[in-house]
Amino acid sequence: MKIKNFSFKKENPTIMGILNLTPDSFSDGNRYTDMDSALKHVEKMLNDGADIIDIGGESSRPGSMPVSLNEELDRVLGITERVIDSFGCCVSIDTYKGEVAEETLKLGASMINDIYGLSRSPEIASITAKYGAALCIMHMKGDPQNMQKNTEYSSISTDVFNFLKERYNFALSEGVDRESIILDPGIGFGKSVEGNLEIIKDLKIYKDYNLLIGTSRKSFIGKILNLDVDKRLSATISSNVISFLNGASIFRVHDVKEHYEALRLACDIVRS
Repeated sequence: MKIKNFSFKKENPTIMGILNLTPDSFSDGNRYTDMDSALKHVEKMLNDGADIIDIGGESSRPGSMPVSLNEELDRVLGITERVIDSFGCCVSIDTYKGEVAEETLKLGASMINDIYGLSRSPEIASITAKYGAALCIMHMKGDPQNMQKNTEYSSISTDVFNFLKERYNFALSEGVDRESIILDPGIGFGKSVEGNLEIIKDLKIYKDYNLLIGTSRKSFIGKILNLDVDKRLSATISSNVISFLNGASIFRVHDVKEHYEALRLACDIVRS
């Protein structure tokens, strides 16, 4: 698995630490909106074992509203440049706007993480290819404002897989390196509780692809276990260990240290 100048083994767990620069994210909104707190959090995540830092300037929680292009650029450009200059780490940008992708890749970002799976801005594929960067393609039914109003599928695992496979082929046709395309079934994005569980159970259908999973602190965990968002760590770890055993490679998480330890042990057990 190739993420610009960084290489990761598909069979090893790769930890993606979340840096939300938004005032309204469901779990950590308004915590890292100034440069100093954001840089300290990035340093901590890297020290705790993060391989990738995922920087986002627009919340995608259910019901969240979009932000303007200029506002998103204002949020992400400065911190992206500082993180790359200060730490030289692998940086992913969580955006679906082609202009944000272009400007952050110019600064040295290694990956674009598109929650709309190239549906809103298909040009992101060619932009990513131009910079030799990686591209994560996510499945979402609808948009954050309405995605939880219709969670019906004929066969959720198959439907999501077929969408992502089609988007994968499109990205290939636009010049993105095969080893640099990552698929994300979009846990919690237009899915019921039962649908999320089914997707995780069926992850082995992605065995020929690089696979990212994002279950961290999400509402399906809270609904099953009746837990507030700040009490969902152990269940999140459980879902990610199972996802690893079913073939996932990249784990997008808030709690880096705990996931690094749990997934490192799971990997060693599997290889023993």
